[in-house]
This record gives sequence, structure tokens and C-alpha cells, in this order.
Amino acid sequence: MSEAETVVCDVETTMKYVVRGEKATFHAGDRAKSYWPVEEHRVTIHDMRPVAEELSFDRNGFVLLDRPSGVKDFAAEGAIEAYSRETEQMVRRLTGAAKTVSFGPVIRTNAGGTHGHNQPAFGAHVDYGDRTVRDFTYDLLPEEEANRRLKGRYMLINVWRPLTMVESAPLALCDASTVSATDMFDSEVIGGLGSFGTRSLWGFNLAWAPGQRWYWVPHMQPWEALAFKLYDSDPDAVQFTAHSAFDDPNTPPDAAPRQSIELRTISYLD
Repeated sequence: MSEAETVVCDVETTMKYVVRGEKATFHAGDRAKSYWPVEEHRVTIHDMRPVAEELSFDRNGFVLLDRPSGVKDFAAEGAIEAYSRETEQMVRRLTGAAKTVSFGPVIRTNAGGTHGHNQPAFGAHVDYGDRTVRDFTYDLLPEEEANRRLKGRYMLINVWRPLTMVESAPLALCDASTVSATDMFDSEVIGGLGSFGTRSLWGFNLAWAPGQRWYWVPHMQPWEALAFKLYDSDPDAVQFTAHSAFDDPNTPPDAAPRQSIELRTISYLD
């Protein structure tokens, strides 16, 4: 292996955290209406690639996958539906779940003129918690099945994939084993995202604490995906993988806009 292939790309940047004790409200379609009191801290974001083989949901809350998608044109008719089914199968195999469903696919870009809810999210957050997972379970499953599935263990996993090589606004993940539940503070996404209607979505924002450890994947490619756990009904399980877009100080001025797709999945274990 050449020296160039073994270079570790850790970066230092400014991360936006929520002020400890504050609840944030987020209007994705009109971000100017949002209330998210920010506390900034300088952090080191570590290159994930050298430790990728050591990562697991149980230890860190996330994994890096070398898993190409069968969908090539995400603008084509039926592409998002096909990608959703493909991703559900992948997560079900990863978790050993009896059933996996999905919701909330979002294609994001920082290209000029992008609508608010399609822009990368800057600020350490965990999309959703138990309340929203349960809400979507009843949306997606018959009531009798939903009642049965929610009596067992279930987990919320986000799958994030670039559509082109990431040159700007990369994604950072905070090792969930370094995040305490006492550092998580409520957030409300008012009106939901995209076509979710008017029901609020409930999750968390992360307050800074010493010892939190961040990772990223330099020049992440479309055949790679990050799967990270946001919530687990087992209170003793590693969970709450906070994440955020960030400004890489080494981004060239002519870097292409970030293009990515994310999909939330709920896995029900027997």
C-alpha cells in the first residue's frame, strides 16, 4: 500500500451545539423561524476509514458500509421507492430484525437555490426519539401489528449515502459511546419534513461535553453508506448517534455541491 493511501485525514473545525438545557424548534421549510440557541466549540473530526473494520452498532452506534446501490438515477420514476425497499433489506440483514420499514427519504444538496428542508443540516442533532418512532410505526403498520411490534425491541437507524463523491459539506458522526443521555435536549421539527404534513417530529440536539469523539469519511463515494443508530428501545444499548454537516477547512473554492440521500429505518426485533 502506498504512502498516499495510508494518509489519515483528521480535520479541526467548528461544531455547532445546542446551549445546554435549551429546547430547539426547527422549521425546516423556513429556517429563519427556527429557534436553535447555538454554542460553538472547536472539535477534531477523525478519519473513519482506518478504524472502519472495528466499528459496530453495539460499540459505536454506526458502521461504514461498502455497499453499492442498485439505483443509479434517483430522479427516475419509482427510484426512491426502489431505494427504500433495497435499504430496508440491507438494514434488516445488518440488525437481524424480524421486520424493517422506512420513512422520510430526503435528497440534500448545498447547491444555490435549494429549498430549506433539502439543505445539509449544520448542528449536532439526533433526528428522532421514541415518540416519533412510535408515531411512524402506527403510520406504517396495521394497528394490531404496530401494537405487537412495539412490545418488543425496536431501533431507529438512519442510512446516509452520497450520490456523487463528497467534496463539500461532509457529514460527521459522534461516536454514540461518547454521548450521554444527559447531553441530549429536546428538539421539535414543526410541521415535519417534506410531505409529512403538519405533525411535529420529536428528537434531540446535542450539548457539548468533554470526551465526545467525532468521525467523518473523507471523499466519501456513492458506493459507500453510513448506517447510524438514532434510537434504541433498549435503554442500555449504545444509541443517540449525533451527527452534523460541517465545513471542512480544506474544501477547495471550486468544490462541487454535496449531493446525498438519507433514509430513516425502523427495525423490530423479536
